[in-house]
Amino acid sequence: MATTTKGTAVLTLPSDTEILVTREFNAPRHLVWQVLTEPDLIKRWWAGQRGTVTSASVDLRVGGTWRYVMTADGGFEVGFHGEFREIDAPASMVQTEVYEGAPDGDSEPTLNHYTLTERDGRTTLTVRTVTSSKELRDLIIDSGMEGGMQEGYDLLEELAVNLAAS
Repeated sequence: MATTTKGTAVLTLPSDTEILVTREFNAPRHLVWQVLTEPDLIKRWWAGQRGTVTSASVDLRVGGTWRYVMTADGGFEVGFHGEFREIDAPASMVQTEVYEGAPDGDSEPTLNHYTLTERDGRTTLTVRTVTSSKELRDLIIDSGMEGGMQEGYDLLEELAVNLAAS
């Protein structure tokens, strides 16, 4: 069985309104894409170690929507949703993302650019998140998203590696 890596996503802030995440997975691109986009698989990794995904819906087409909801370990519900703007499976997609739990209603949407490149059976995922303001970018960073993302991506890789082995 292929080995997996843990906590290796690299987060940088290229500008006042951007978050850039890069993570290599020990799995082919089509399987990383599958785990990123299929609801039954999303339910197994998206919450990381911080809760349980109770709902994952994906209408994977330009103009289609997605929504994920989890019950966090603290007992509260967390939901996100968005719309697919561009899809070039399994190489890239662009989608909006809205946090449903902001104190004043839904958050401003971010625009998330996913790029998957494969080399020698390994896939590098790059996610560039563009926010409407530095304040929103900083709120996202301060939310603890990096720890949850690291946990989720570790689980995503385990799923993709297991799919490759079966």
